Amino acid sequence: MPNRSEDLARPRERKGSDVQAVTKGLMREVKVPNGDRNWHPIAKRLWDSLKSSGQADFYQNSDWAFAYSLCEDLSYYKKSGKRSGQMLQTIYSAFERLLVAEGDRRRVRIELTEPVPEQDTAAVLAIADYKKDLGLEA
Repeated sequence: MPNRSEDLARPRERKGSDVQAVTKGLMREVKVPNGDRNWHPIAKRLWDSLKSSGQADFYQNSDWAFAYSLCEDLSYYKKSGKRSGQMLQTIYSAFERLLVAEGDRRRVRIELTEPVPEQDTAAVLAIADYKKDLGLEA
């Protein structure tokens, strides 16, 4: 698994690696479908976690359709009396394509970071102090 970018001693392009060009397209409006109420509880939980996870920022309608199909398959597998290790491995491998786990995201160089807390700028703080000193602030 590749290191996080902040763990690198220097940028990859300085290490002699080629920087690959990226072909870009427009993101489309996304409508996340509702999960199936009849799914196995684990499939439901995974579906709900996908909707609230950071990698969902990158999902398009086709990704949600693929995730829906995988949750359907996972539910079938979990409810099945006869389970196949190969089927479970295939389902888990498909979830890697949706970047569900951190290791999967790192392999494609996507890192989710903590939100930066909003802080007032020095100018805003100075103005607030002036107002307070002048008795203009209640």
